[in-house]
Amino acid sequence: QVHVVESGGGLVQAEGSARLSCAASGREEHFAMGWFRQAPGKEREFVAAISWKGDRTLYADSVKGRFTISKDNGKNSMYLQMNSLKPEDTAVYHCAAGVSGGMLDLSYDYWGQGTQVTVSS
Repeated sequence: QVHVVESGGGLVQAEGSARLSCAASGREEHFAMGWFRQAPGKEREFVAAISWKGDRTLYADSVKGRFTISKDNGKNSMYLQMNSLKPEDTAVYHCAAGVSGGMLDLSYDYWGQGTQVTVSS
């Protein structure tokens, strides 16, 4: 079993920045990881993903150029640096880990509980 925990959410002003962290623990395996978010009344949507080695990344069009995903395999951790935040970025952000990775949530096997990010205008 793999345990995934997010941290770093909170209240941020528009055009501000925030950094989310995700720590994975448990069974040793080469996982791709991703960030998804869900706003109230909306479907969960893909935000960004990164390969096991960290050499390949994917971003949703809505965050491209503003968000940066990275990981530190030595620390079993992944990060999401969010800049130029907008009120529409307000959501619960979930970290996910899986063998396949990518943009589809079905490709991930392990999910965190999520961390709230609220962007005020």
